[in-house]
Amino acid sequence: MTVSVSPMEPAALGRIRVWPDAGVGALRTERGNLPLDRLDVRATITGLVYDTVVTTEFVNVHDVPLEATYVFPLPDRAAVTGMSMTAADRTVRAELRERAAAREAYDRALDAGHRAAIAEEERPDVFTMRVGNLGPGERATVELRMAGPLPYEDGAAVFRFPLVVAPRYVPGTGLPGPAVGDGQSLDTDAVPDASRISPPVLLPGFPSPLRLSLEVGIDPAGLDLGEVTASLHTVTRSGNRVAIAPGEKADRDFILRLPYAEAGESAVAVPDPGQAAAEGTYRLTVVPPDDDRTRRPKDVVLLLDRSGSMAGWKMVAARRAAARVVDTLTARDRFAVRTFDHLVERPDELGATLAEATDRNRFRAVEHLSRAVARGGTELLTPLRDGLGLLGASSEGLGPLASGGPRDRVLVLVTDGQVAGEDQILQEIAPLVGAVRVHAVGIDRAVNAGFLGRLAARGAGRAELVESEDRLDAAMDRIHRRIGAPVVTDVRVEADGLTLVPDTRSPARVNALFAGVPLVVSGRYTGAAGGSLTVVGRTADDGEFRRTVPVSAPAARPFPALAALWARDRLRDLEDRYAAGEHGLEAEIVATSLRFGVLCRFTAYVAVDDRAAQDGGPQRRVIQPVELPSGWAGSDEAQPMLLAGSPSPARPPGIGGPAGSPARPGFAPVQARARHDGPAAARTFAAGLGAAPTSRAMIRAARPGPASSGAVTVPQLRELAATEAARLRDDADRPARERRDILDDLLSRLTVLLGDSADPAYAPLRELLGVLTGDGSLDERWATATAVLTAFGESGESGGAGGSGHDRRAFWKR
Repeated sequence: MTVSVSPMEPAALGRIRVWPDAGVGALRTERGNLPLDRLDVRATITGLVYDTVVTTEFVNVHDVPLEATYVFPLPDRAAVTGMSMTAADRTVRAELRERAAAREAYDRALDAGHRAAIAEEERPDVFTMRVGNLGPGERATVELRMAGPLPYEDGAAVFRFPLVVAPRYVPGTGLPGPAVGDGQSLDTDAVPDASRISPPVLLPGFPSPLRLSLEVGIDPAGLDLGEVTASLHTVTRSGNRVAIAPGEKADRDFILRLPYAEAGESAVAVPDPGQAAAEGTYRLTVVPPDDDRTRRPKDVVLLLDRSGSMAGWKMVAARRAAARVVDTLTARDRFAVRTFDHLVERPDELGATLAEATDRNRFRAVEHLSRAVARGGTELLTPLRDGLGLLGASSEGLGPLASGGPRDRVLVLVTDGQVAGEDQILQEIAPLVGAVRVHAVGIDRAVNAGFLGRLAARGAGRAELVESEDRLDAAMDRIHRRIGAPVVTDVRVEADGLTLVPDTRSPARVNALFAGVPLVVSGRYTGAAGGSLTVVGRTADDGEFRRTVPVSAPAARPFPALAALWARDRLRDLEDRYAAGEHGLEAEIVATSLRFGVLCRFTAYVAVDDRAAQDGGPQRRVIQPVELPSGWAGSDEAQPMLLAGSPSPARPPGIGGPAGSPARPGFAPVQARARHDGPAAARTFAAGLGAAPTSRAMIRAARPGPASSGAVTVPQLRELAATEAARLRDDADRPARERRDILDDLLSRLTVLLGDSADPAYAPLRELLGVLTGDGSLDERWATATAVLTAFGESGESGGAGGSGHDRRAFWKR
């Protein structure tokens, strides 16, 4: 039997009859029963900044009050600055509140019979919207307003708007008790909110009931704009407006490429409106010099994701991308190749360490890559730790990895990024990154751009997103240029005539410039706008790089939301530090979000219509199924993958051995958890007709192994301090430039390791952080660091404080 589902028009609502014996998700007419009827995106690009309004329209086709849930993506650097809800001829403007308070206000409104809507951030690029107490036949529209920057490099800017949340691999052991969300995946100890980022997926071939429209207006704002191109979607053009063609699905990212002539350098300062004290936001753009130097030899570790979600064209493109990286190496370089799913494998002929990049070894590596096929789950943490460990050993001159001179150390990850435990991965690798440059090549039409961007930022590298094989060569050309050393290092920003507010620069970690990639930093200032900003650094030949740009007050149009853009970047920096263990930043994150009106993981927009609409709360709850991402092979890939067991083995497995046992675990059914939804426990939940069968009742066979919290105890920190002190003593005769880099890396590692702990035992190391960031000479800072770390490492052990897990009701504090 063939069932057709088409979008419902308002005139059809009166003809709907909901049968008393209809089960959850049953269909009794030729119209659909899913709550999300329309998704409309209207974007305006002005120069290198965009403003966007996203409108979602929900409809209740049932005969009881409805609560609808929609899990959706947004650009990971977008600043969500406003929300409104319109229902029953009334528009309510949402308030931005601390997340717990917003959720409480939403729940109270529903229990009182009021209409309400709430928008929450689950990941930098994944959000949840709930609309509650829609009466039978009622419609409600929710508008989200946002602004964001367009990334620009190599002569082109890119506008990327994601339209679907792809299924993600979920590691860890299932948690007991009620789920915190309505998605398909079980919450686990590694991903305690997995049920909030795993919406059900429409069955393959099931007609989409969603009416999708997307239109972009382009104002070059004085820049020389070439021919605009779109990939993945069919578009229509009218003047400077581009729109997707009718009938397109929300199953892949919408991408526009705008070739601008060189944007040049600029420094702008915009005062805050309506403030008594003069304060504002600055934004600086500087173009790096050309790269005309001889490259140093390098150590490269290449990681290729061969998990099940990479099936189809993605696996073909990933193999090509990985082979391109290998082909660009020279005989002066060394390298290692790892392919991984839930196993980590390497070319047998190359050994377990870095191999010389001879023609024979490169051929063996490419041959190994050519045999990779998609399978298994995405156990990403183990290969990342292994690769960073290899590069760390090469930098320390250990055994056969002795470097024999300065070498660039690079890790390249080729993946779709579809993992759910982003915070855990970033926290685990933070102490290992050091001076390794981490580049990520994301291959998918619905790539996890938020995670790959955060990973590359942690490693001061580049995230290159590839949505089709046609884009692969250009993307790999850019990665090839980044694999070498940067053209400017030790970058800092100095101000003359403009008072910069300390610790507000974003991105926080900017220590290098690469050819073809402009430096864009923003921050806060006080006082009158004027003067100049200067970028200072060191070139590859140890000369000084200095570029001064006068500060100007721009016209309003090119920078419609400069403060909001800075706030979003600042919040992302703070949230990444929080994920790495600095939990004392929560108050600052909330304060920044509320002050500048920008949504973050600790706040939420909530809109409440205080008119009584229903007698009590909604009696039916439906989570909107999403499309199977374009290019995914079938329904098996759409099931969220969850590998139960310990997320952190006591030690990483040997290369070529399993990341857990058994080697190829099968699915074993377990009983689904009961739900407890507070006062409205009797509400009915449905995924809607056409959703793939839930995977909550399916979990991979358990792996043995002890759990690990990942926390660093005082005894462990003393051992690490002793190791750091030994490194400083061994490197005391290195050139000044290298010693500055070593101290900078030491500062970053200590900052992450100490986090926000108030343990008195850490006091000497906290004082050392002040010395490392102070104005002392290089020799003074080196000697102090050596003495403090030696003393701390040799002192007696001190009891470390344990810690309990977060309250699962505050799941966002993961």
